[in-house]
Amino acid sequence: MAANSDYPLHESVFNDDIRRVSQLIRTYDLSKKDIHGNTALHLAVMLGHKECVHLLLAHGAPVKVKNLQGWTPLAEAISYGNRQTIVSLLRKLKQQSRELLEERRPSLIQALKEIDDFYLELKWDFQSWVPLVSRILPSDICKIRKKGACIRLDTTLVDFNDMHWERGDISFVFNGDAGPRQSLTVLDNKLKVFQRIRYEESEMELEDEVDILMSSDIMAAQMSTKNISFSRAQSGWLFREDKTEMVGEFRADFYCVNNLTLESRKRREHLSPEDVQKNKAIMENFSKGTWDNCAFERRPSLEPPDNPITSWSEYINALPGRPPCLGRTLIAKESTKGFKATVAMSEDFPMSVEILLDVLEVVAPFKQFQKLREFMTTKLPPGFPVKIEIPVFPTVTAKVTFTMFEWQEELPEELFIIPSDYREDPNRFPDL
Repeated sequence: MAANSDYPLHESVFNDDIRRVSQLIRTYDLSKKDIHGNTALHLAVMLGHKECVHLLLAHGAPVKVKNLQGWTPLAEAISYGNRQTIVSLLRKLKQQSRELLEERRPSLIQALKEIDDFYLELKWDFQSWVPLVSRILPSDICKIRKKGACIRLDTTLVDFNDMHWERGDISFVFNGDAGPRQSLTVLDNKLKVFQRIRYEESEMELEDEVDILMSSDIMAAQMSTKNISFSRAQSGWLFREDKTEMVGEFRADFYCVNNLTLESRKRREHLSPEDVQKNKAIMENFSKGTWDNCAFERRPSLEPPDNPITSWSEYINALPGRPPCLGRTLIAKESTKGFKATVAMSEDFPMSVEILLDVLEVVAPFKQFQKLREFMTTKLPPGFPVKIEIPVFPTVTAKVTFTMFEWQEELPEELFIIPSDYREDPNRFPDL
């Protein structure tokens, strides 16, 4: 049973005691969680205490943090339905993500400079046991070159999202010696145009994203690797033996990945019956890049939920992870799905997993990159994963293969420079 005095800021936020919150906020660890995994920001959002939300955000309270039920303050804000609170949290989340990347940037670029220059080919394709589907699924050979603090990534697959894809001739060029706002550029080599990856979204883009969040299911999904294990894959009909094959120019041992599960939760207590009907069509249009053509009005704030009749003492002394409802009554659905995956590990590959992850993080700082890094560096069998097969849809498997790698001392400088005959088009890639 928790003592009330264990969480003075949480209690002050719970009771909407602005004066006390103002006193505590300067010296309190704003990332501290209570027995239910909630930060003070979680509570402020759930209870609709706007001044507390404003104070906490102004003092840098973390937005990308989950409670024991797997929900962030942003998810709780969407459920509560106050539009301005959602905008404030989303803006702060993006700011904190940029700041985190900037903190890591110098060490990543230094790591990049310390690696010898190289050329790498990465083949990835989608396959299906459904014959007609398999024939139309895309494949691509991705070429990665590294010189000094520069990286160039060439691909013919511009986008793949929700079974829709766009072909092209695209290059991402990263220059670690340039400033953050100038370092990453994408080239369309067919149209001979380039676009610098924008550092920040415009206010209109932010408001558009809020409309989507308020119109959609609140989603939380994670690939659970807690119980993951690896067993050697077998080959042969009569005489079974451990499977070892050449993958490109690398000899590799094949493993089955066991107990890999996708845990997903969705909530929709903030949606009306009409929203639920429209939701699928809206998101389909958005995934095709036709969101701008959809006629819609800005989503207004929802009527706030009834004030909870729960006291602080009742809340903090509830069973851990099972607090009384503080906002809208949840309408939630959970599902767990197991995946079968295989991985081929080669100890002949000349680069380590850690170095490749540093290179990829510079070009594409994924939201879940830390989890990927932990999985790739601590869970895998010995060697480098030169081939990975994992389902992405019920009938579709993604296959990633490292087909070629060589150290190169004299890569041409011009590969990492925007050609002089390319013109800038800031709207060529709307999602970047």
